[in-house]
Amino acid sequence: MAGSNPRVAIVIPARYGSTRLPGKPLADIAGKPMVQHVYERALQVKSAEQVIIATDDERVAKAVQQFGGQYVMTSPDHPSGTDRLAEVMRQVEADIYINLQGDEPLVRPEDIETLVSGMLADNSVSVGTLCHHINAQEARNPNTVKVVLAANGNALYFSRSSIPFPRESEAATYLKHVGVYAYRRKVLAEYASLAQPMIENAEKLEQLRLLAAGYCIRAYHVEPTGPGVDTPECLEQVRSIMSGLRPDPAPTLSNIQLVITDVDGVLTDGGIYYDASGECLKRFHVRDGMGMRLLEENGVRVAVLSGRDSATLRKRVADLGVTLFQFGVKDKLSACEELISRAGVDKLRTACIGDDCIDLPAFAACGISFAVADAPAYVKETATYTLTATGGTGAFREVADAILFAKGKEAVLNTATGYAKVMSKMAQ
Repeated sequence: MAGSNPRVAIVIPARYGSTRLPGKPLADIAGKPMVQHVYERALQVKSAEQVIIATDDERVAKAVQQFGGQYVMTSPDHPSGTDRLAEVMRQVEADIYINLQGDEPLVRPEDIETLVSGMLADNSVSVGTLCHHINAQEARNPNTVKVVLAANGNALYFSRSSIPFPRESEAATYLKHVGVYAYRRKVLAEYASLAQPMIENAEKLEQLRLLAAGYCIRAYHVEPTGPGVDTPECLEQVRSIMSGLRPDPAPTLSNIQLVITDVDGVLTDGGIYYDASGECLKRFHVRDGMGMRLLEENGVRVAVLSGRDSATLRKRVADLGVTLFQFGVKDKLSACEELISRAGVDKLRTACIGDDCIDLPAFAACGISFAVADAPAYVKETATYTLTATGGTGAFREVADAILFAKGKEAVLNTATGYAKVMSKMAQ
């Protein structure tokens, strides 16, 4: 079957079911279903003889028929996209199969050409994929899959963790794995019989099954790619890009310059101690105090916002040197807006931490919001992030560490020389 001109087929898996975005392949973008955009871009890959959509749903099949595309029906029970591709192989004859995800409407045909050219140029490469450089902040996102390469371009490992680990500050560079694959027919024929190794189950990355079985995966470099569609927010971003509009910039931890924190349920466990004169005791966590000082000494302002007021609270804030605060607040939206104005920043550069529905207006006022681990479910759903720490157990410190790492300031946390630069100004 293989000859001087290997046949190339592009297969676009398009599952209708999606936990975060049901009906994703048919989501409308500029008057077309998303899968049609992917299909039309794949048709521009000159080295591909066939472009086929693989779906498990009649609604997707009907849409493909309507825009004149080719499709095959596959089982809904495949555990991975590669398993689905192996089924397609039994119906579509080719020497090289390109697995192009149906949620990548911004895919560049030239990137697929790069992948195909690499496979055609070296017959020893049985599996190919793509990658591009990213910064340290994106590398810390577990939804971004990273890859490290050998000198010949073969993948050494893929991970959701930040790899390689920068033992010395700023000593690492990072590559994002772009989830487009090229397989020779023999590999696909063997894939379904491969055992799922521990690393695949742990990372939830199907390509690790191939590495564990001894296959080499060659990664080819491309320019940074546009966003795929994983969530409703991603869909709106892609719609803006494809309609020619400039999407609003998304707030990032690396740009945060102000952190506004609630007190009861965040800096404390929510317990209030009373005597005959009223509130007299609160239990704070020393690591939160350190987190506040570490942020302040690294250029990030800290503000304390509370619906309550007491001498105890004022004493704690004064001891930590926090000069931005509002106590006894009923309207947290207005209070946050005033604190943001006083700090001289804007919404996109402000984060807040809360634990209950009283903090939801503060979430609306800030670009990024955090809910403590023991917050009610509806508060967690509204927040940008949910912390692993509960109130009073270091929740603020968790946020402070995340911001410092995002800004590339990890040396102040994990090295003696870095900490020594701010040590004299620390408080707990």
